[in-house]
Amino acid sequence: MDDLGVDGTQPHRDDIVLRVRQVLTVIWKDRSEAIEQEACEILDVKDLREYLRKPALFFADHLKRYSKSRRQAPIYWPLSTASGSYTLWIYYHRLNDQTLYTALNKYVKPKIDEVEKQLRQIESDLPGAAGRAASKLRDAFEETKVFLEELCEFRDELQRVAGLPYKPNLNDGVLVTASPLWKLFRLPKWRKDVREVCKHNRSIAIAHGLEELCEVSAKPSKRKRSRKQKEEFEQSVLGDED
Repeated sequence: MDDLGVDGTQPHRDDIVLRVRQVLTVIWKDRSEAIEQEACEILDVKDLREYLRKPALFFADHLKRYSKSRRQAPIYWPLSTASGSYTLWIYYHRLNDQTLYTALNKYVKPKIDEVEKQLRQIESDLPGAAGRAASKLRDAFEETKVFLEELCEFRDELQRVAGLPYKPNLNDGVLVTASPLWKLFRLPKWRKDVREVCKHNRSIAIAHGLEELCEVSAKPSKRKRSRKQKEEFEQSVLGDED
């Protein structure tokens, strides 16, 4: 996950950048910071978070590496808020029907509680502030409010998909399995490709609760004859035979 914490200085224990740095420390020990800086220079980014957060950087490269011809099979999926300020990274090969519920209960809902608490604290501090301090608090209040709204929309969409119910089957392939989550992807190409699956395959769209995306018309169903109609038909056939 990509979570810097409330004040931006205390990342969540499962924050992706924190985890990468822990790995660098295990491998390079005292040289870990220098190695990280060198990597950022090679990648032409200011820091690892920029590389991992911007969909056109790490995920675009990951998607390219895991694509062959028309087959696209990335194994790490970034599910993000609208602005990308909060992201959950899903590992495809461990995806199951409980993954989204786990993400909601372990990460998203506690994060919403944390941000709501922060918003209340800012609101409480505002009356006693003046000048530049008051201006900074008002800006912080608006930013936090927008972030909270994004998190709530993110939670609602995860809950909607989980309740379809979402029962991923890895044998269906990456695009089909990812299709219900298309609204939470930020890389335009990947989002479009995932969405296209439902646009052109009605059975997949219906199975994942995305029938409104499908552009393929439903085949007209054959009307079943009633029992009375069947009897009348049989009598007419028998009458013709006589």
